[in-house]
Formats: sequence, C-alpha cells, structure tokens
Amino acid sequence: MLGLLALLAAQAAAPPMGWSGGPLPAPKRSWPTHEQDVVLRDFRFHDGEALPALKMHVTTLGAPHRNASGQIDNAVMVLHGTGGTGEQFLQPQFADELYGVGQPLDIRRYWIILPDNIGHGGSSKPSDGMRMHFPKYDYDDMVAAQHRMLTERLGVTHLRLIMGTSMGCMHSFVWGETYPDFASALMPLACEPIEIAGLNRMWRQLAINGIEADPAWQGGNYTTEPLTGMRAAENLLFVAGAAPLYYQAHYPTREAASAYAEQRVSDGIKHFDANDLIYQLDSSRNYNPWPKLERITAPLTWINSADDFINARNLPVPPAALKRMPSARFRLIPESADTHGHGTHTWAKFWKADLIALLARSEPRRTPRHGSP
Repeated sequence: MLGLLALLAAQAAAPPMGWSGGPLPAPKRSWPTHEQDVVLRDFRFHDGEALPALKMHVTTLGAPHRNASGQIDNAVMVLHGTGGTGEQFLQPQFADELYGVGQPLDIRRYWIILPDNIGHGGSSKPSDGMRMHFPKYDYDDMVAAQHRMLTERLGVTHLRLIMGTSMGCMHSFVWGETYPDFASALMPLACEPIEIAGLNRMWRQLAINGIEADPAWQGGNYTTEPLTGMRAAENLLFVAGAAPLYYQAHYPTREAASAYAEQRVSDGIKHFDANDLIYQLDSSRNYNPWPKLERITAPLTWINSADDFINARNLPVPPAALKRMPSARFRLIPESADTHGHGTHTWAKFWKADLIALLARSEPRRTPRHGSP
C-alpha cells in the first residue's frame, strides 16, 4: 500500500508494490541519501508498556540548514503508510516530481526526513524477536517516537512541512493536534480525520482474523509464515488498494485480470511477516482526531482521491471538518483511468500544484529590516 495501505499491496520493501495497482517501477535515478538508525532510550508506550531501546531507521536527503539562532529551519518530514517504509518516497512517481532542481522539495533547499515508523522497515517491530509480546503500539506512540527522533536525535525543533500518505496522512492530523506549533504546514494525503470504523475497520479486522484463524499461526509462534492466513489478508489488502477505472483500462479481459490479481497477491505475501502485519493493521484502533480538530491551526492542505476504496468519496467528513479548521483546504482528485485508487497519494503529479500553493501560503513572514519598505 503505498499509503494507508502502502502496506496494502505490499508496497514496502523490495520490490515495493503500491496500493496504486501494480508493482512500482524501479527508481530511474539514484538519489543521494543518507541512512541511519537512531535509538530512543526507555521508550514508554501510551498503554504503560516500555522498551529499554526503540530503534528508528531514517533515510534523509539534502542537508540541514541553521538560521541565525542556530535552529534547523529547512526540515521536511514525509510519513509512509501502513506496511510501507520511508524508502517508498524514492520511487520516481514521487521523488522525480519533487526533489530535483527547482522542484517543490528541492533537496538543495530542504532537508527531507523519511522515517520507518514503529513496526515497519528497519525500525523496531514484532518480527525482530518479541513476536506478539512486542508492545501494542498505536498511532499516538508512533507520533511520539517521531517527535523524540526529531528533537532528541536529529536536533529538529521545528518542521517546515509534515507530509503523510495514508497512515502517514492520519499521523499528520495527530501531529497537528498534539504539537500544534511544531510544523509550519501540514499536507495529509488519503485519509479522514475520524475514528477508523465502518467498512474501514471491517476489512482490517477481517484481514487480522484471516491470519489468526490459520492453525499455522500458532498464536504468533510460527516457524514458517502462515501462508493460508497471509493469503486471506493479502486478498483484502489488494481489493482495498484497487483502482477500478485503472484496472479496467489495463486488464480488460478476464484472463488478464485474474492473472494480475493472483500474481500481485502471491508477490505481496513474500514481503510481509504475519505478526508485523497484524500489528500494522491494528495500530489504527484508537485513532480519532475528530473531537479536537480545532487544535489544528497550521496551514493544511488535505487531498483525497475519488477512486479510493478506503476513504469513500461520498463520506460527509470533509465539509464538516473544514468548518472547524479555518486554515485547512481540501481537494478531491477526480477519478480517471490514470488515477491509482488509494495509491494516488504517492503519484505527485496529481497534487504537486497543491503542495506548491501550500508552501507559498505557509512561508514564514520576514520582519522588514529598519529602513526597508
């Protein structure tokens, strides 16, 4: 799932696949990245559990710039979706549109921070050894870890922008409420600022149930992946990330459609761990920024797509939410044979102009020097 379910179709690691529908193309250029692991000591989860050391894997592009006060003033954090990693934002449909010379997030100007969040990629997760004894993290824990990573380990006390796709979109809303002044701008892509309920919770629960019902799961103590359960879960992930018009245009026959779906599910299973997936899907269980939306005061541009199965276009949430966030703007990308369902969030061409406008309207005001107009 390149986004919420960056996870969803297995967009995470090696050859990542997106909710967009189909394997993501290999990067067409090599970006100058730096990778590191930062360790957060004595990390306390919101339910009272703790780890003596929580590892966060981070990929960065560009370099930090410090203003006259010594504060880093050019940091941008981009947050991945369920099952994804920071590395997904090096794919050409995202990176080639944003990071180059003169582009909105030109890495000569901005320091781009791409973390792997708790339970994902190179960061601490159940499959490292604790299995189902790993702390039952949630979105609040993930945002708290991002905050500690930035402030304690990377020296960032303010972000120029937080952009997030899918799960990262929801993290953006949590950031806006929890740390209202930390970012100059927020750009959530492909989510809703409401409790995960209705069909959105149902398919997640059914995917979890599919894994746990497989006798080979053994309460999380399997020696080989419970493939029957994983296939049941991946079938649901595939459908949740689907793009109806795109698939109809590219797989117009029964044979082509069946072959593609079967191959995608088969490939997706190879890139997941069953326990990690259970945790990833369940971590949204208490997400609900709706009661405190008024706390979000930073300029915000929120983008959804009309062919997103996970965030249905006819939900009445955006108009009501905008009334409570005066600094927010919302746009729904129209469905077409070129959009990618939920995964549209990672194809920057669809919302690049919105990002440029957000950066312009959130540009910090400079106090004129004495004698200047």
